[in-house]
Amino acid sequence: MGDLLAEYRSAAGPLPGQHRLWRLTGPGLSDLDAPVTEPLPVPGRSELLVRHDAVGVCHSDVTIARLGLDHPRIHRFPVVPGHEVSLTVAAVGTDLRDAYAPGDRFVVPATMAERAYGCDIPGGLAQYAVLGQELTPWLLPLRPTTGYAEAALAEPWACVEASYAASYRTTWRPGGTVWLTGDGAGVALGAAAAWRPGRVHLDVHDAAFAAQVTDWARAAGVEIVAGPPESADDAVVLGPEPALVERALAVLAPHGTCALVTTQPLPRPVQVDVGRLHHDGLALFGTAGGDLAAAYAPIRTELTPGGRLWVLGAGGPMGRMHLRRAVQRPGGPARIVATDRSGRASKWFGRVAPGVLTFLSERECGDAETLAKRLNDETAGLGFDDIVVTAPAVSAAEQAFEHLADGGVINLFAALPRGTMCAWDLTAVAHRGVRAVGTSGSSADDLRRVRDRIENGIIQPNRSVAAIGGLEAAPDALRAVAEGRFGGKVVIFPNLRAPLPLTALTDLASVLPEVASRLEWGHWSQAAEEELLRTLT
Repeated sequence: MGDLLAEYRSAAGPLPGQHRLWRLTGPGLSDLDAPVTEPLPVPGRSELLVRHDAVGVCHSDVTIARLGLDHPRIHRFPVVPGHEVSLTVAAVGTDLRDAYAPGDRFVVPATMAERAYGCDIPGGLAQYAVLGQELTPWLLPLRPTTGYAEAALAEPWACVEASYAASYRTTWRPGGTVWLTGDGAGVALGAAAAWRPGRVHLDVHDAAFAAQVTDWARAAGVEIVAGPPESADDAVVLGPEPALVERALAVLAPHGTCALVTTQPLPRPVQVDVGRLHHDGLALFGTAGGDLAAAYAPIRTELTPGGRLWVLGAGGPMGRMHLRRAVQRPGGPARIVATDRSGRASKWFGRVAPGVLTFLSERECGDAETLAKRLNDETAGLGFDDIVVTAPAVSAAEQAFEHLADGGVINLFAALPRGTMCAWDLTAVAHRGVRAVGTSGSSADDLRRVRDRIENGIIQPNRSVAAIGGLEAAPDALRAVAEGRFGGKVVIFPNLRAPLPLTALTDLASVLPEVASRLEWGHWSQAAEEELLRTLT
C-alpha cells in the first residue's frame, strides 16, 4: 500500500483514458446530478496536463451558481468551479520538459493573467485539466512533503492575509477624475494642491472655494469641468449632505475613494453599498476640519496591537481563520470578542487565550439589544478598534459599524453582493476617524507568502477542515457551504478511486476508521491524508 501512495505522489503510473468533472451549465445547482465523463485531455507542446489533488469548496463557488452571468467573473457557461486547488503535473508538453516534470506540485492563484481559476478557467472540480503557457508562470511550487489539503487551503488563507495588507491611495489618482461637490465654505485644498488629477468636476456652492480650485487647476494644468461626472476615481463631499454622499459612492470607479469633509453631523444615516466596498476596493474616509487633504491620511488595515477586536461570524470557516490569526499573532489584540449565531466557535477556541478571548452567542443573548449591551460591557463603552465582518448579512454590517471606537476600522470581509445597502451614520467617518475597508481575493504575492508560512509551520490550514469527500460529493459540498452546515472548510479529493460521500470529520470513524485514527485531536492531519490516499487511491 505504501508503494501506491508513492506512485500517486510521483504521478508515475499510467494515465487514465477518461476523467470526470462537474459542470455548471447555468445558474443554480439543480443540474449537478452526476459528474461528466470525458476523454482525458492531451497537452499540446507548450501545455501541462495537471491532476487536481485537493479542492477547497468556497462560498464564492456557491455565489457563481446563484448569480450566474450576473457574477462579475462569469461571462459564459458552462463553468467548472473550484479555485482553492493544489495540483500535480501529470504530463508535460515537449516544449516545457526542461522546466517541468511529472510529479511537480503547485498551488494555484485564484486569478492568473486577469483570468480566474474556477470561472473562465476550468477549475478544480475535475480530475484533470490542461494549462497553457500563458498560465504556467503563475503556478507556485510546493515542497513534495506539503499536504494536499493544506496546500489547497492556502488560497483562502491568502485572502485573509490580504485583507490586513490592503493599501489605499492617500492622494487623488494621478491623471484621474475628481468630483468636488457640496458647499465648500471654509474649505482649503491644503496639501491637495500638490496632487495632479487629469480632470476635476467642480460642483460646489461656495464661490470662494470654486475660485480657489479654478486658480489652482489653471496653474497646475488640470482640466475643470462643471457639474457631476458619470464616473470618478475620487469624490469629495463638502458638507453634511447624505444624498450627495450616496451619489458620490454610486459613481466611484473600482478602487475609488470618497472623502467626507464636514464640521456638522449628518442629519440621517447614509445608504452605503457594502457589496461594492468589498468587491471594488472602495475607500471611505473623512475629516471634520477645513483641510481637505487631511481626509486622506493613511488607512490602517492591520489589527491594533493591544487593541480590542470583534469578529462577527466566528462560527464559519472564514471567521475561524480570522480568529485564529488574531489569537496567534504576536503583539495582537489584548481583547477579542467572537460572535456567531450557533455558539460553534467556543467549541474550537474555548481553551485558547484565556482572559483575552470571549465568546458571545447571538442565540444565548436572545436579542440585538442584549447583545449590544454585552458588547458595550466588553469594551467599557469604548467600542472596538477593529471589527471583522465575516457573516454575510446586512444586519451584521450595520450592527458592527455602531460599535467602532474612535479611529476604529471595520473590515468587510464577507462577500455580500454588489447592491447590498447598509444604513451607516457616516458622521463617525468625519468626526471620529472611523474607516471602512473591504477586500476581495488575493494576489500571487499574498499566496506566495502564505505558502511559505504553511510550509514553515506558522499557519496550519488543516485545522480549518471540517469535512471531506470524493469528487462525487461536490454537489452536496456546495449545498453544505450554501447552508452553512459546517463551521470549517470542506475539502474534495477529486482522484480517489473509491466513492467517498461528504463526511464530517466528527463522523469519519464510522466511514473510514483507519483514517479517523490518524486525526490530531479531531483535526485533519497529514497522517490522516496519507492514510486516505493509501486506502482510496
